[in-house]
Amino acid sequence: MTASRAAARALLWSLLRPYRASVALLALVVVVENAARLAVPVLAQRGIDRGIPPIAADGSTRQLGVIVAVLCVVVMAQAGSRMLFVQWSGRIGQRVLLELRRRVFRHFQRLDVGFHDRYTSGRVVSRLTNDVDAIQEMLLSGFDGLVSAALTLAGTAVLLIVLDWRLGLMCLAAFPVLVVLLRWFQRESSKTYTAVREHAARVIVQFVETMTGIKAVQAYRSEARNQETFADVADRYRVVNEKAFKLIAVFSPSVKLIGNLTTGAVLLYGGWRVLHGHMTIGTFTAFLLYLRMFFEPMQEITQFLNTFQSATSALEKLAGVLGETPAVDDPDDPATPGAVRGAIALRDVSFGYRPEQPVLAGLSVSIPAGQTVALVGSTGAGKTTIAKLIARFYDPTSGSVTLDGVDVRQLTQAELRRHVVMVTQENFLFSGTVADNIRFGRPEATDAEVSAAAVSVGAAEFIAALPDGYHSDVARRGGRLSAGQRQLVAFARAFLADPAVLILDEATSSLDIPGERMVQQALREVLAGRTALVIAHRLSTVEIADRVLVIEGGRIVEDGSPAELIRSEGHYAALHEAWLRSLA
Repeated sequence: MTASRAAARALLWSLLRPYRASVALLALVVVVENAARLAVPVLAQRGIDRGIPPIAADGSTRQLGVIVAVLCVVVMAQAGSRMLFVQWSGRIGQRVLLELRRRVFRHFQRLDVGFHDRYTSGRVVSRLTNDVDAIQEMLLSGFDGLVSAALTLAGTAVLLIVLDWRLGLMCLAAFPVLVVLLRWFQRESSKTYTAVREHAARVIVQFVETMTGIKAVQAYRSEARNQETFADVADRYRVVNEKAFKLIAVFSPSVKLIGNLTTGAVLLYGGWRVLHGHMTIGTFTAFLLYLRMFFEPMQEITQFLNTFQSATSALEKLAGVLGETPAVDDPDDPATPGAVRGAIALRDVSFGYRPEQPVLAGLSVSIPAGQTVALVGSTGAGKTTIAKLIARFYDPTSGSVTLDGVDVRQLTQAELRRHVVMVTQENFLFSGTVADNIRFGRPEATDAEVSAAAVSVGAAEFIAALPDGYHSDVARRGGRLSAGQRQLVAFARAFLADPAVLILDEATSSLDIPGERMVQQALREVLAGRTALVIAHRLSTVEIADRVLVIEGGRIVEDGSPAELIRSEGHYAALHEAWLRSLA
């Protein structure tokens, strides 16, 4: 058994474990249902052989009436047990799927930013939709089909021998051929359905990423190229599905062919035995009914194998995701800091998103509590990386990042996020109202506190102009607000969170000049009394900083106040001169 297959089975068992008693009861219900179904041909034999002769002899219908009454009871038992099974299995299946969805969603949220950087949104969607649907199909119908098929095969095999061992052995002679055919189908379908799941995920990934970036697609007239790419992915999905259908096209008719040939042989030999008085008509009728039952389960097993292979592949993928351990995780024995002042220090920090491409190498810097520090430098110099390490979206490969002298790796992520908040240029807003998005910074905040936060960052004026004010729906990703308005809401959210350390990563990049001036006025109040790290290419934002760090090649090349660095005629002075020329 491969590791992925073992992990998939362990995942399934962990989901079903709380329902062991219910599953055992369901198995009993299935046994009752199948026993009732297997009793019908025997009752038909009794009716023909023992119930009809008395009618011909003396007109007595008593024995046939008893047999028919028993048959009615058996049929009612079968129907009742079936109804009970469908209700219980449906309830258990939905609860298992709910737990699976919750578990996967919770784990995706727990995984670090680095994981999500490499694991595309389309693959995430595929895990929670396509793969969960495959498992749902197996839970709702797959196991039922397998158990019923196994019981029917075993039961009919025994009853065929009991009714007439000669005909029974003739029928069972076809069984080894069926087993070989079944093993071949299982082996080939396992590989094929794994490929089906992989190609299905690629179709979803391509679709989700294209639709997510539809503005860029249309802006760069890339529709034809994306259509070509999607058509290629979809065509590969078609090809692998056709291969799956070809397997079924070989297996299913082959089973029917073997069954029909066996039935023909039974009709010839069984008919001869009836004619010569070696077998009764009732027994022969029951035998034919059981023979039909004997080959029917092979179709059910085929369906189960299709479902099982799809579900197994899906479980392997979900188990793989759930088996991912966060690169950034909470410590076993977390520190419990007191009142956080916000002093930040990076000591001999090295880091790279890839081991062969270091971004920072031995960087050290201390930021006293309450100081506003601006990071400037060329694109790719390492500014945002420093911010992500302080916010602990990543951990350094060597060295340490401390908050008030405590290594951030010794704090729980919930504790760290309470004291360190990062506002990026993405200014992501969730579906809901303006108030909901501001309150995201502190869910328990009152309406008055939400309003005060908006006033503090200068967002109250545009919010008041919205149709429903703070209750206006921002739509998906804040689509009903301008880029600048979304940024102001993000500022209000951060202000409401009231962190000791606030990181602004190009947070004013989407604002126009009037909007930026308005935010700069608000920022002086927002940043007062807290440690702030400001990353900006617009040097107008840097003017509010107490201190400027110029980063180049992952190293600090200049450190001082804006005025001091301008007088030094170094890197920052050159950047400042270039910025002044751009304004002219």
